[in-house]
Amino acid sequence: MQKLREQCFGKEIFPPEVLEWIERENLWNLWVPKNHGGLELPFSEGLLRLKELAEIDGSLGWTVTLCSGANYFIGNLKPEAAENIFLNAQKPVCFGGSGGASGTAEKSGDHYMISGKWRYATGAPYLTHFTLNARITENQKELTNPDGSAVVRSFLVPAKEVKIIKDWDTMGLKATATHSFELNNVRVHSKHSFLYNEFYLPQPVFKINFSLFADLTLWVNYVGMAAHYFKAATQITKPEKTSGLEKAIFEAEQNISAYAREIEEITTSTSNFSEEYIQGIHSTAALSVEEISQAIIKIHPHLGVKGCSKISEINQVFRDYFTATQHHIFTK
Repeated sequence: MQKLREQCFGKEIFPPEVLEWIERENLWNLWVPKNHGGLELPFSEGLLRLKELAEIDGSLGWTVTLCSGANYFIGNLKPEAAENIFLNAQKPVCFGGSGGASGTAEKSGDHYMISGKWRYATGAPYLTHFTLNARITENQKELTNPDGSAVVRSFLVPAKEVKIIKDWDTMGLKATATHSFELNNVRVHSKHSFLYNEFYLPQPVFKINFSLFADLTLWVNYVGMAAHYFKAATQITKPEKTSGLEKAIFEAEQNISAYAREIEEITTSTSNFSEEYIQGIHSTAALSVEEISQAIIKIHPHLGVKGCSKISEINQVFRDYFTATQHHIFTK
């Protein structure tokens, strides 16, 4: 763990040895079925693994979480496309991209012509394929749903067709390299188009509502980074200064573990999650992250120069954590 932490520390981009380790551990494929070359981890086990990675290094945990979370879309792809991509790959497959519908896809027969610019593609330099959402047009006219909203579909595009715009310049999570990207009239076959709520694979993990999946996979990152911060802080300040954070971490871990087991139980028989259940977990997660954030803020003034020195471990964890909390899922 310490060696890996040192290899990640302060990096603008992961060095080759870190990327090689990720590939050897098959971490991009935490959720991918074994018959497609993945680890096929149960939900609770995968969450624990993501937390451990975030505790080692914020950028490491965040990048693996977002990219393995994008590889999770294998369940949404048509079987032919999924098999072709994952079983015929020349290198480990790594998806990633943006959830914003900031481009258009002009429908033309079995293909779409996609153009636009998307922001915040975690792991952009490491990706083999980019995922994106686009508003559908036909004959240059935007299609709408019965309620008047835009018709939006998700797409998978090979990295060679994408222009990366290097604009990620934040105080933390630097090695996530969460750059913008652009497409200019790129032709994509309809088999590489998908919807988040349509699944073609039978594994229980693909029965999880995507909002729940996103909430819990990000939540464990905050907890992992907070655990790293707590351990570093106890080496600098008095135990009574860190007790509030210790309590917030413990409660979060208990809640996450209980929710994960409950979700695993539900997905053995159904994929139906009520809106009340989804919102209940989201509210608990958001409150937990807020409590952790407040606990860290309360500790930081007691850390002296180490707390504000860019070359100190705890300062990087602080910067990583509060960069991660700007993700829209947990901001009000």
